[in-house]
Amino acid sequence: MTRNQHQAASRKPAWRRAGRELGSIALLVVGVLAARSAIADHYHVPSGSMEPTLISGDRVVVDKLAYGLRVPFTQIRIVDGDRVDRGEVVIFDSPRDGKRLIKRIVAIGGDTVEIRGGHLLINGEPTAVGVDWGVEKIGDRTVRLNLAHGGGPDYAATVPAGKLLAVGDHRGNSLDGRFFGLVDERAVYGKAKAVYYRSGEGLVWKAL
Repeated sequence: MTRNQHQAASRKPAWRRAGRELGSIALLVVGVLAARSAIADHYHVPSGSMEPTLISGDRVVVDKLAYGLRVPFTQIRIVDGDRVDRGEVVIFDSPRDGKRLIKRIVAIGGDTVEIRGGHLLINGEPTAVGVDWGVEKIGDRTVRLNLAHGGGPDYAATVPAGKLLAVGDHRGNSLDGRFFGLVDERAVYGKAKAVYYRSGEGLVWKAL
């Protein structure tokens, strides 16, 4: 074998190894993206519409399996999960402009809901805790409100089956379901589980 033939033969395995490594890296990247799309992800809170529960800049862990398993990179649900419940903080795309939002579900299908001066009533019953109109019991969660900017627009509706009313805890500073309407339950793609990073505090774990 000549010198040139020997060099050519030695180069081929190196190219093959590089190709295999690049293929492995590509598969790893696709796997990570698929997991983020279908299993778990994080969300960066862009505004103060959920204060004091969430503040602008918070980073939140999102469980995308909570309400069912979807085909990665699509909205096609292949396995159903739990039903969305009152009080849960969820991630969904706005019915108005498709913008990704994080809000609290305050009413589900079958509920008659009213919001008066920022205060929530479900099926005619106030959710306020005792005499403290700044705290509500929504589902199994005790929620502290921010009413520093008032309560926002009043609202009343009976929620049809399969629909949800999503509202911010900062009632007077939240562009929510009172403006863009009800959310399709199947359009909710993840449950916010906890704040894992907060500016000024660093890494934290504040369950939602």
